[in-house]
Amino acid sequence: MHIGQVLRSRYKIIRVLGSGGFGDTYLAEDIDLPNNPKCVVKHLKYNPNPGVLEIAKRLFESEAQVLYKLGNESDQIPKLFAHFEDNGEFYLVQDFIEGKDLSKEIFPGKKWSEIEVIDLLEAILEVFTFIHNRNIIHRDIKPANLIRRKQDGKIVVIDFGAVKEIGTLMMTAEGETVPSVAIGTPGYMPSEQAIGQPKLSSDIHAIGMLGVYALTGIKPRELQKDHSNGETIWRELTNISDRTADILTKMVKYHFNDRYHSAFDTIDDIRAIKAQSGVHSELNSELNHESGLPTLEQVRPQYKVQMNLKRRREVLKTLGLVGTGFGLAMLGGYFYQLSASSLKTFNFQTITVNATGEKTNDKTLNAKYLAEELGNDITLEMVQIAGGKFIMGSPNDEKERDDDEDPQHEVTVPEFFMGRYPVTQAQYEAVMGKNPSHFKDKDRPVEKVSWNDAVEFCNKLNNKTGRNYRLPSEAEWEYACRAGTTTPFYFGETITPTLVNYNGEFTYASAPKGENRKETTKVGEFPANAFGLYDMHGNMWEWCQDTWHNNYQGAPTDGSPWIGNNDLRVQRGGDWKSNPGFCRSANRGGGKSKDSSERIGFRVVVILT
Repeated sequence: MHIGQVLRSRYKIIRVLGSGGFGDTYLAEDIDLPNNPKCVVKHLKYNPNPGVLEIAKRLFESEAQVLYKLGNESDQIPKLFAHFEDNGEFYLVQDFIEGKDLSKEIFPGKKWSEIEVIDLLEAILEVFTFIHNRNIIHRDIKPANLIRRKQDGKIVVIDFGAVKEIGTLMMTAEGETVPSVAIGTPGYMPSEQAIGQPKLSSDIHAIGMLGVYALTGIKPRELQKDHSNGETIWRELTNISDRTADILTKMVKYHFNDRYHSAFDTIDDIRAIKAQSGVHSELNSELNHESGLPTLEQVRPQYKVQMNLKRRREVLKTLGLVGTGFGLAMLGGYFYQLSASSLKTFNFQTITVNATGEKTNDKTLNAKYLAEELGNDITLEMVQIAGGKFIMGSPNDEKERDDDEDPQHEVTVPEFFMGRYPVTQAQYEAVMGKNPSHFKDKDRPVEKVSWNDAVEFCNKLNNKTGRNYRLPSEAEWEYACRAGTTTPFYFGETITPTLVNYNGEFTYASAPKGENRKETTKVGEFPANAFGLYDMHGNMWEWCQDTWHNNYQGAPTDGSPWIGNNDLRVQRGGDWKSNPGFCRSANRGGGKSKDSSERIGFRVVVILT
């Protein structure tokens, strides 16, 4: 192709962006649209070798399918605009990402700080949790294929020309299997990928080597190897904490069985460090192995239950009791109920705002959940909430705080699962056989339920599922609502009616007034918090287990409910009729256990053992 050439009377070539083994990449403009927006055109080179051409065409088609599948679901993967053949030549037109690739930030001789690398790994892994959730292996992760978008600083993954979907064979036009080929970049490409057998963990190796490159300032292919075991020698070239070194070491292990399986478990450890020790790029001091901070093993509370389940399942295998459905294993004199199916994963968007309600940041995150089938295609989604510590209550300078939020105190909360949404009318009716709600809609939260009704729901749900569902303790509720934040709301310093269903005629901080909907809304219509929980602010007050206490003097610090001798039960979260101050993470409400109204609902929790 040449500069100025127009493809399909639409895409005008501006300049060459790059050249690869199978094709060239060009910057173009779409002259068929107003303002002639820029795009990227990939052109498959002709190769006289039929076998090589067949592989190239298969990879080209694979890239098109992946971009079509992923680009419309994530803004951190280029969108596919067109994919066509013209006079025996193959073309792919995709989104142009304005920004600079990471080779402009990571290069020989430049050493990043440990904190900067942790932040970078998290940013990259956030995208790859989405990619790996689709069982897709990129196979060519390197700085040149990761662009930091100019618009918002997000990492965008490009060049899916080497992608491989797990379980997909490469076939010729005649139906013959094309042998696996080694595609990737030396230094980043692990051993199994080099022999044409990539796995999800192959991407983890490449991401880890990118992190090592940033820390050491040495290109991956120039690092020495231990000839006895094939491991990359890099640790002594840096001065980082043992915890971060443990993560990177596991990411770049020679054998894939010794690495993290995918982006999901890798990012868990990265976030465990940040959550427990406050590791952020804006901190002035860096971590080091003499800091006295907890070890990686000490900051993995989210793995404890999973590890126990794994051990118990091994016992089931030994006893020959593993099958479909549920099994019972007797360990240490106790019976544990195990699910034979694994947790599922979903992706979601989070938003942060400033005191005026303007968006300052957004992220794509993921969470694991248990899907509880209630019958008639109705599912209760229970999100996994990793255990940890938090400060319960509000500081003295928080706007509209009350004395019943005193004193602030540290609480340690064990892992649990919480409803992704408040219990809906469809879910309530599936269990209870009735729907008492005033604002009728199967996807809205159930309301006009008393604390007694909510407890009865849990009891019937337990009979139906064989688990131990219950209302959350007040500490569990606030921990889940905050999701690691310390601001009045999990969005930040304020909320607006575009983020929460409350009485928008009233304001908080410097946010503007907005809509007063005067009724409930469907669950999940507003952005989630960082745990993947929706509607924790507004829409519906939610019952907790605890009885009412006027303050936190003498409150439990282990996450358990605080039960007294009165009939008042705690409510949390505010509702569609509340002023914004009542929707704060720390705000507390209460009512008698027999009270019900169109403003009160609930969500449930469960602990899997």
